[in-house]
Amino acid sequence: MQDVSIRLLHGEALIPWLGALARLRLAVFREWPYLYEGNEADERAYLRCYAGNPKALVVAAFAGGEPVGMASCLPLSCESEAIVAPFRAAGLDPARFFYLAESVLLAPWRGRGIGVAFFAARESFARSTSLAEFATFCGVLRPEDHPERPPGWTGLSTFWRHRGYRQEPRLCCSLSWPERGGETVEHVLRFWLKPLGRTASPWTEPPGGAMLGP
Repeated sequence: MQDVSIRLLHGEALIPWLGALARLRLAVFREWPYLYEGNEADERAYLRCYAGNPKALVVAAFAGGEPVGMASCLPLSCESEAIVAPFRAAGLDPARFFYLAESVLLAPWRGRGIGVAFFAARESFARSTSLAEFATFCGVLRPEDHPERPPGWTGLSTFWRHRGYRQEPRLCCSLSWPERGGETVEHVLRFWLKPLGRTASPWTEPPGGAMLGP
């Protein structure tokens, strides 16, 4: 990472980079597995919400003065209802969770430890600015036989597990977005969780270990 700098962007510091970060998101999310066909205006508006939220953070990787990757986070309670609702439905207080909204990185910069730095910075921010017990994010589920699936693609599950995250099959959400070609498709995304402190599980367990959660 000698040729890359990691910057923490809060509030007004994020404003000058809205356009560059919007274009970066569009480029990466257009790839598999998201296949997202968005527009810069919507992406700028989305990122501006982070600039206006003092509890939110954007972590950006810069090379040659331009962003080549970014990741974001904020308290789960600040997210959209579609993201928060599965936690409430499961009887889990959203205040216990910090949401790692996305992590995108241009292909030439992958495999250099930047993704690890993104997770570390966001987890540190969650611990220092909130009482959240868990970090969480969600990833889209795609069928094995999807026609756009690249040959040999294995996904990021192993990387996420190495960061200490575990997939939670009881927590899923549905989100819709336009895919390449213009059709808007509804997608199922599954959440991953990691303890930020000593609490190992968000589910209440009585003596003997029998689980009371759904």
